[in-house]
Amino acid sequence: MTNSANNREEVKTLVLGLGNLVHCDDGLGVHAIQSLNEDPRVPSDVVVMDGGTQGLSLLPHISAFQRLLVIDAIDVGEKPGTVVRVEGKALQHLPGKASVHQLGFADLMVALELLGESPEEVVLFGVQPLSLEWGTELTPHVREALSRLPDLIVEQLLFWQSQPLAQAS
Repeated sequence: MTNSANNREEVKTLVLGLGNLVHCDDGLGVHAIQSLNEDPRVPSDVVVMDGGTQGLSLLPHISAFQRLLVIDAIDVGEKPGTVVRVEGKALQHLPGKASVHQLGFADLMVALELLGESPEEVVLFGVQPLSLEWGTELTPHVREALSRLPDLIVEQLLFWQSQPLAQAS
């Protein structure tokens, strides 16, 4: 038990925003990162990164972390603007992005697993998009969801700071 404080100090946490700023709601993750970069509540030892549409080039960056919190627009068949929190085995059932130009979060997780470099704890905060058409503005429902994300993310980060790293099963 005396090691738990030391273990917390050693745990590396990444907050990663994914998305494309020129495809309306798909830019949600990048917009969220811009907001979090200005939020003084984000613990100073947490790395906040705009992953944009970098796809597999993110692998070496992600593999260095034990905890990963991802923010992305994700189609889960809900009402536009719905915020979903996904973790654990539920992450294995996420859809990939069917695009020649970019890979989705699910594709990154599969690649990390194949390489044996998956973070020990992963949480995804996703928002159901309305439009992925060309455009630089978020739709109103997704913009409203974006305003709620910093509180949810900071709550998760503070929870992680208070807990030892979960043991892999």
